[in-house]
Amino acid sequence: MQCSSSGVHNDLIRFDTRGRACFAGPGRGRHVLSGAHSAPHHRSRHDFLSEGGAAWDLTKGTVQKNDVVPNLRRLIEGARERGIPVLFGPMAYTEEDYADERWQRRSGINRIMFERKMFLAGTWGADFHPDLRPLATETVLLPHKGTDVFETDLPEHLRRLGTTQLVIAGMTANLCCESTGRHATEHGYDVTFVWDAIGAENLPAYEASIRVNYPLIANAVMSVDEFLDAIHPTGTVGAAVQPGDKVRGSDHGEIGQVEHVESAGEAGGFLVVPRGMIFEKDTYIPLDAVVKRSGTTVFINVPKLVVGYMPWNEPPTAQGQQAKRGPSRADVQQLYGSRSPTGDSGS
Repeated sequence: MQCSSSGVHNDLIRFDTRGRACFAGPGRGRHVLSGAHSAPHHRSRHDFLSEGGAAWDLTKGTVQKNDVVPNLRRLIEGARERGIPVLFGPMAYTEEDYADERWQRRSGINRIMFERKMFLAGTWGADFHPDLRPLATETVLLPHKGTDVFETDLPEHLRRLGTTQLVIAGMTANLCCESTGRHATEHGYDVTFVWDAIGAENLPAYEASIRVNYPLIANAVMSVDEFLDAIHPTGTVGAAVQPGDKVRGSDHGEIGQVEHVESAGEAGGFLVVPRGMIFEKDTYIPLDAVVKRSGTTVFINVPKLVVGYMPWNEPPTAQGQQAKRGPSRADVQQLYGSRSPTGDSGS
């Protein structure tokens, strides 16, 4: 994966050589757009995204269905216009990777890439798609060999740029995009996936990631247009939640419309989605759960399918919010009911 930085509002976008892009979404802190691979991966490499590529027979279905290449191009160009750094993450293999490091023995996907001669260093298949090439001033990450771009120099660039939010797109949904997003979340980054700029080796793999996994390991799943609308040309984010705004979950599912916003209060504020076709009672969503606003649409970091199971049937209180936080570390005598595996109190 490679990165470029143009330091406006700590925003950054990363793309990989198979055509996958990762972006830090709008919100508090700095954003990054990132991607890896080529053609049909959000790595922008021919083997994934171009007819004649070594994996095109597998990826063309979702790449063509989602218009991945045109959407990635719009995403990259939109990020550049808004001063958001773009990172490019290539993938390439040499003889030593297979003869000495034995990458073909490490996983199913590595065996597949080995047998199909994918992303061989210096070949057309490992090169960037012509519509998704990095500028001379943009950063290109060290090639990744597995499915996790965090195992390259990506973390160093994110720290250098002061990035707090990472937006991911490209190839493939269930491998590099998902692995990198999981790793980024574990390291404290706010992760957003751009669903119409992502492809996979088949539709079930794509749907499982977009509909089931991303909504739980990330804060939002957005379209290219929604992401770009959420970032003003100056790199700033949109206005606060307003009555009449549409509410979407982290799975992009539509939850309802904001009836009322209580921006102050002992529990930090909330928005109200009235009872209707989806909910039997009014739903009081904490403003702290709102992670993005694009135009008149706000995104919360809970999937639509789970919202009905949340304890949001009444306005939040300070006492209730404190109870959710649990005990202070200083008050915990034993981390578990029996003992701590490390022999301490878990502090």
